[in-house]
Amino acid sequence: MKDTPIFLRACRREETEYTPVWIMRQAGRFLKEYRALRRRYDFLTLCKTPDLATQVTLMPIERLGVDAAIIFADILLPLEPMGIDLEFSKGEGPVIHNSPSTRPEVEALRRIEAEEDLSFVMEAIKAVCRELKGRIPLIGFSGAPFTLASYLLEGGGTKNFIKTKSLMYQDPSCWHLLMEKLSEVIISYLNAQVRAGAGAVQVFDSWAGALSPQDYREFVLPHSQKVFQELSPDVPRIHFATGTSGILELMQEVGGDVIGIDWRIDLGEAWERLGYNVGIQGNLDPVTLFGPQERIERAVGEILEKAKGRPGHIFNLGHGVLPKTPEANVITMVEAVHRLSKR
Repeated sequence: MKDTPIFLRACRREETEYTPVWIMRQAGRFLKEYRALRRRYDFLTLCKTPDLATQVTLMPIERLGVDAAIIFADILLPLEPMGIDLEFSKGEGPVIHNSPSTRPEVEALRRIEAEEDLSFVMEAIKAVCRELKGRIPLIGFSGAPFTLASYLLEGGGTKNFIKTKSLMYQDPSCWHLLMEKLSEVIISYLNAQVRAGAGAVQVFDSWAGALSPQDYREFVLPHSQKVFQELSPDVPRIHFATGTSGILELMQEVGGDVIGIDWRIDLGEAWERLGYNVGIQGNLDPVTLFGPQERIERAVGEILEKAKGRPGHIFNLGHGVLPKTPEANVITMVEAVHRLSKR
């Protein structure tokens, strides 16, 4: 139906007049107005104050001309009501001060009620939806079980996932208990976002590419699959990860109406491997946006050529927009996607 927003039609692999585009981390980060707010408020205050989160979510919409909004939040927010001491350190990113390392500590993690424990996110979603008035949809999101478990166990960012994989290998039953708890939290959180008004949801498994196919199948797939099986069927579900050329088919087995890919794999090859009964999202390298505008337009055209105009392509970066990305270059990308894909 033509009155359905184009992003939602693309998620459902329906014909669209052009390829829709949105940008991961478009709410914040590279916008000067956001940086001005960050000088006044710390990151968690922005996330937990619905008026501020609403303001940041809406900042890029008109200026960039994107086809979807995404709620301003963070994938780690559900960990706090579970009993985790979370801090965002300047220049260091997220720091967890009480990472669980034993089975009793994992057992002590609370199971949350998302509407109550994360009510500030739901209030922001409702406020954004009132402002958008259905012109474009709002995307809700959460981290996937493996990515949340990794942050939790490592205490922050990591390159080698030593603590995460050590628990997987040394105490599989404790690992699976942790993943079960996180899966329940994610299901509660995302379905609450849908009830609050989110028109689609994205599950970020940003770190799944650190796993071998065998480890992904044994330690991750059943839990992520449960999440997708229990998410509301009323909205499209996007399954995103990076560095996953070795596990693409397993990601599809997990679930999702749309599979998000990064720039390390050719979009045409990825879609052929997945099959055309699923949508695909991606996949421009975020650093391309630091290049000249002619190169940005050429890169956009190359990706669109790989998609061949098939229903179900949503243009996006292969990961989040980077700080200091020139705003004019982002606008160039969005306009190029719309112009070059017009059908």
